[in-house]
Amino acid sequence: MNIVFMGTPEFAVPTLEYLINEKYNILYAVTQPDKPRGRGNKVTYSPVKECALSNNIKVLQPQVIKNDEEFIEAVKKANPDYIVVVAFGQILPKEILDIPKYGCINVHASLLPKLRGAAPINWSIINGDSETGITTMMMDTGLDTGNMLVKEAIKIGEKENSGELHDRLKILGAQTLIKTLKRIESGEIKGIPQEHEKSTYAPMLNKETGKIDWNKGSVGIKNLVRGTNPWPVAYGILDGQKLKIWEVAAENLGNVDLAPGMVWKIDKSGIHVQCKNGGIILKEVQGENGKRTDAHAYTLGHTINIGARFL
Repeated sequence: MNIVFMGTPEFAVPTLEYLINEKYNILYAVTQPDKPRGRGNKVTYSPVKECALSNNIKVLQPQVIKNDEEFIEAVKKANPDYIVVVAFGQILPKEILDIPKYGCINVHASLLPKLRGAAPINWSIINGDSETGITTMMMDTGLDTGNMLVKEAIKIGEKENSGELHDRLKILGAQTLIKTLKRIESGEIKGIPQEHEKSTYAPMLNKETGKIDWNKGSVGIKNLVRGTNPWPVAYGILDGQKLKIWEVAAENLGNVDLAPGMVWKIDKSGIHVQCKNGGIILKEVQGENGKRTDAHAYTLGHTINIGARFL
């Protein structure tokens, strides 16, 4: 099969690597334009571009696909059997969707129709789901609304954060895509329509997504911390300073006479904070301009008073 591959972040790399190892003919790797990153604003390649170049695959980087006639014409001339899309980062216009002989296949990190959208891995944890997975689907003009091909489910670990889940799902995504192509080749599968009335949405995260609401329960706060690790990272405001919170434990005990967000104990296990129904123990934190550290160690170098309240 002749394939045009579209993807940008690390999540997409294993799928491209699996396609290469399975000897599919990758006509182009399409990825987002190079961007300056880091403190030095050094222009860097996307992970997909790095992978493609190291495997001698031609790379295309359209700024905005729908406005790039030269790019669209290049894909038409390539005449792919499939376009495979994994976390590319742009909406594909119908003109692109109509190009490949057999259609465009998307690898999505949720069990559709649940958690359509940009950040399904994070929201599966934030929402407290016990399982998630990968769905391959035929793309249409809607947002993750196409007919489903193959679903593979996995359990979410009780302490697993979004970074750890991401690393498991990127491999499962690659495996599921190869399984999908082989089943299509053998005539085993056809697309199954989604139950659109059961759909939910996983919007893109921003820095404010990590703001902890201490009026919520301990389990919900723990899930927010897990779901925003490694980005954008949960946080609270204490004594006017932003404190990033990387890891917590939920506890049933608390001090019901205290307001949510109140620090009621500090010991070697961490910083104990009251919430709606019980408490949260801050296990790993990071002060402004500081490094990630054990929460108890942080209190040895920073004054946190019992009775201080997170906002």
